[in-house]
Amino acid sequence: MEYTYKTRGTCAVQIKFDLDGDIISNVKFLGGCNGNLQGISRLVEGMNVNDVAAKLKGITCGYKSTSCPDQLAIAIANAVAERKQA
Repeated sequence: MEYTYKTRGTCAVQIKFDLDGDIISNVKFLGGCNGNLQGISRLVEGMNVNDVAAKLKGITCGYKSTSCPDQLAIAIANAVAERKQA
């Protein structure tokens, strides 16, 4: 299932990704540092959502209290919670 998350506090403004059970795929960031975000997207491809969230949660970017990787961790947590409610 595809999920879309509107980011907060980052250069990227949106993240889209698919979840197949607990596996994440097709991660796409809109905006942000293109090369770095392509790298993150490829690195997390096929990984378990819990592993991805645990590794990326809490990463900051410069003076900001969050980052694109942190926002992906938040997006994953929201998607998992949304799926449990359905």
